[in-house]
Amino acid sequence: MNYLSTRGLAPRAGFDDILLEGLAPDGGLYLPEHYPRIEAAALRRMQGMSYADIAFEVLHPLLAPMPAGELRDLLRATYTAQAFGSPDIIRLQRLDADIGLLGVSQGPTLAFKDMAMQLLGGLFERALAAAGAELNILGATSGDTGSAAEYAMRGRRGIRVFMLSPFGRMSPFQTAQMYSLLEPNIHNIAVQDVFDTCQDMVKAVSADLEFKRRWKIGTINSINWARVAAQVVYYFAGYVRSVREVGEPLDVCVPSGNFGNILAAHVAREMGLPLRRLVLATNENNVLDEFLRTGVYRPRAPEQTHQTSSPSMDISKASNFERFVFDMLGRDAARTRDLFERQLSGQGSFDLSADPAFARMREGMVSGSSDHATRVRIIRETFEASGIVIDPHTADGVAVGRRELEPGVPMLVVETALAAKFEATIREAIGTDPQRPESARGIELLPQRFVVMKPEVDALKAYIAEHC
Repeated sequence: MNYLSTRGLAPRAGFDDILLEGLAPDGGLYLPEHYPRIEAAALRRMQGMSYADIAFEVLHPLLAPMPAGELRDLLRATYTAQAFGSPDIIRLQRLDADIGLLGVSQGPTLAFKDMAMQLLGGLFERALAAAGAELNILGATSGDTGSAAEYAMRGRRGIRVFMLSPFGRMSPFQTAQMYSLLEPNIHNIAVQDVFDTCQDMVKAVSADLEFKRRWKIGTINSINWARVAAQVVYYFAGYVRSVREVGEPLDVCVPSGNFGNILAAHVAREMGLPLRRLVLATNENNVLDEFLRTGVYRPRAPEQTHQTSSPSMDISKASNFERFVFDMLGRDAARTRDLFERQLSGQGSFDLSADPAFARMREGMVSGSSDHATRVRIIRETFEASGIVIDPHTADGVAVGRRELEPGVPMLVVETALAAKFEATIREAIGTDPQRPESARGIELLPQRFVVMKPEVDALKAYIAEHC
């Protein structure tokens, strides 16, 4: 399998090359030349498979020419009951007769990001060992990506992590999860601005090809294709474990900030998974919802980005959205480049409302948004009806999913994190703190190590160079 850039000016490359590369040299994002198809017979076989074996069926054509035995061993070593709390790896729960919960937050950091990050740790280590190389991972997080990446990479040979986060804008639990890691290969950088600025700083460093190559910079945000590919797997697993017969329709609702999670659902559908509709849920930062209603993509400035009680979605510029637009434009790289380089960078927005591509997007994806009062109500109602405590981001998904229910079509809402990470909002909703796993008790009391930085790219480069 070769990979191409959404902007069409980078040479095609193999999986191991793009695994360590992250952003393409032309500023675009990598996608496979084509999506391999998984037919109904293969889906039926998956109904009796372990999660690791489903992952092999989905990922092997995407990671070729990685040897089959090597990949299978890596997947079985990654997706274990010890790491994810159960041999099932994912958890399916019914909220009511119409809506189920796809639980993907049972990993080490209690968030769905672990499903991909735990695998990436092994993939990175394998590729670096084969090349005799080192890698400096540069990333940005609005809450969960950072801890999942750091827990997956801490102590790994040949890897350093430089993780940017918006200073003072994560929950106390999320902050403690990251900043309490004291391994020497982990560097937490608290930027005095919003997540979008952190993400822009990462992209600016990645766009400096000389600096990137000199200091061996790679990415672990969902601009890295391997992150998205690993997330595709749980849509296949969730589907085959939810339906009685392969071919039955299923809608999925995905809380989304950076568009990576719902992009994985799109890729799963392109690979043959019979998902009927993708439902995108946002919080008050509803740029993506606005686009899917109007056709106008208009990211907000940092000062217009709201700080909310579902902080991992406090994002106005969704990096993975470019991959989706590229696919919907019939993989027209020149058109994609014009939209994202000239119009978005120069004018701050672009308008596809009159383009046939927008109609194609609306055929298979709908959206909605939620707010604080709604998510608190949904957490309370869900707990009272089912005894299940959901986190604020998942509550946004349940709220939007309920509005988009259609008779006879079940819906899965993708869980974002466990409620323990957001105690203040849960306490407001149900009057008590959510239960914590034993491993997370007292985490806010642990010593923390981080540096505070102004939103300056040169300062970030200097810090990386000093600590490599």
